[in-house]
Amino acid sequence: MKKLLFCLLLCILQSCVSKQYLKKHGFSDDIKSIREEVYIVENNQKKLLQTKTIHFTKNGRVKTSKTIDSLGNLIEKTEKRLWFEKHSYPNKLPYYCKTRWKPKQRERISCYTQKQYKQNEIIVHYTQDDIIDKIVDNFSTFYTHQYQYTNGDLNKIVITDKDNNPVDTINIECITKDSRGNCLKQKKKSTSSDTIWVTSFTFTYK
Repeated sequence: MKKLLFCLLLCILQSCVSKQYLKKHGFSDDIKSIREEVYIVENNQKKLLQTKTIHFTKNGRVKTSKTIDSLGNLIEKTEKRLWFEKHSYPNKLPYYCKTRWKPKQRERISCYTQKQYKQNEIIVHYTQDDIIDKIVDNFSTFYTHQYQYTNGDLNKIVITDKDNNPVDTINIECITKDSRGNCLKQKKKSTSSDTIWVTSFTFTYK
């Protein structure tokens, strides 16, 4: 009986444990925090869009994060709780997001308001190396984001609709890396709009 209860508890815990953020995004596991500055490039000039700071737990999952716009106004704040992640916003009710592990290297991430109204849901598929393979929107747009890699580096995200029609392709290039192999500057370009974004990363290591 005790063994049965232990196995049941283990299954419940595994169903709520998310993949490590650092690993699934291709970062090294010795990072304490990341600061991301996202710029849009227009007429060869960079304009800051937003800044995001992420602090991690010892096992590489997000402990807290905070995203602000170019004027310092809050866009989103997240906090890790025991069974869920709380997402807070300035002008709407907070979301409570639950992650459930599914068979075949998949996670279901569902977000609700406090009254249990579902706001969004995605299915994240992973490769055998535990990096993101594709993300399927299961609630609003029903778009699929297919991640493509070269030598372990993300170089393209292909976006299709629910009928597998192309929506956009985001070409991605890591311009510079640090000594640990983490990307310091990343460039993204949309083929549908020719929009270019540049993200600068600053890492704090353990």
